[in-house]
Parts: sequence; structure tokens; C-alpha cells
Amino acid sequence: MNKNKIHRYTADTLMSDLICGHYDLLLVITRFGIPLGFGEQSIREVCNQHNVHTPTLLAVINAVAFHASTPEVSELEELSAPTLIDYLKRSHHYFLDYRLPLIREQLRKAIEGGPRDIVLLINRFFDEYVDEVHKHMGYEDKTVFPYVTNLVDKSKDANNYKIDIFSKRHDKIEAKISELKNILIKYYPGGNGYELTAVLHEIFSTEEDLATHNFIEDNLFVPLIRKMEKKEA
Repeated sequence: MNKNKIHRYTADTLMSDLICGHYDLLLVITRFGIPLGFGEQSIREVCNQHNVHTPTLLAVINAVAFHASTPEVSELEELSAPTLIDYLKRSHHYFLDYRLPLIREQLRKAIEGGPRDIVLLINRFFDEYVDEVHKHMGYEDKTVFPYVTNLVDKSKDANNYKIDIFSKRHDKIEAKISELKNILIKYYPGGNGYELTAVLHEIFSTEEDLATHNFIEDNLFVPLIRKMEKKEA
């Protein structure tokens, strides 16, 4: 018996139970545009209140919570491509406009006063990494998501692209940040107490969050769009 199926969240799960059971899903809920303050409402009730497609939210939270890598055919049938795109776009905004700039500032403060050559190396390494994330997510925002929107709208412009092009070039953007962790752990001489360990912890968390973001794209978004393409073929 599949353990994941036993514990999968359903539309009748209380939203508060969901968050208390997996606090990391707070970020997922926020990326669907759902604020806190849902009282004793179920996931279905909260989604209805905020005009969020319930099956799509459930698919994402179950994938994040249990990393079920192969969605069922029935699950793909229920997904909303526009809702999933909105979620992914908000995720991009979170990483690019909030989380990475925050880490950059925390990192700058944590290593100031350290050996100048190492400080410059770390700052340059992080900035280059952020540039890579911008390119990665910018490609999705400017090329992939408009294509899917055209596919949903049955536009002729959708004929100029296929989701497999995206899938083949979809690199793991969380990988390079592992190198930054290693530099800080192995080679930075000392640090300002909790400031450095706190930002290092944040880098670990961001790496995991980015990996989960990629997981959603690879295991929900891409299969959904492939299925849509086959219907239009």
C-alpha cells in the first residue's frame, strides 16, 4: 500500500491542520494568493473564498508534502494550467524580488570585516548565482508561460513551441547554491556569531525551496502541458 496515499490531503482537510502538519506549506499557500486568517475552514472553503482552483492547489501541496513524483492521470485531468502558471509566477516573484535580495543583504552583513579577497569571492559568487536564477526564471516567464497561455486559448502561436524544449533545458538551479554553502562552511575563517550561521541556514532552506519549485515544474507542470499538447495534436 502506498504510504503517500494514506496521508494525502483532501479538499475537506482543515487549512489550519494542513499548515500545522507541514509548516513549509505556508509558502505554497501564499503563492496561491491565500492570506492567513482562515479560521476553521476547509481547504475547499478557503479556495472558494479566494477563487483558487482547489484540485490544482491540492496537487501542489501533496507533491510538496510527499514528493509523489508521478501524478495520476485523473489528477492531471483535474489540473488548471492558468492556476498553476499563476502559482509559478508568484514563486518567481518571491525568489527574485524577496528571498534572494534578503539573503544578499544578510550575507553582506555576516561576512563584512572578513578577509577582503574571500569576501569579494563570496559576494561575486552569490551575484552570479542570482543572475543565473534570473535567466532561468525569465525564460519561463517570457517564453514558456506565454506559450502555455496560447495553448489554453488555442492560439496559432502555440504551434511555435513544445514543452519538451523546456523540459530538456530545465536545469537544476538549486545546484550552484550548494557550492556557496561549501565555501562558507569550509573556507570562510570565522564569522560574526549567529549572523553567519543564520544566513547559512537560510541558504540551505532556499536550496530546498528551489529544488521543490523545480520538482513541481518537472512533475506537475510539464506532464500537464504534454497532455494538453497531445489533445491538440
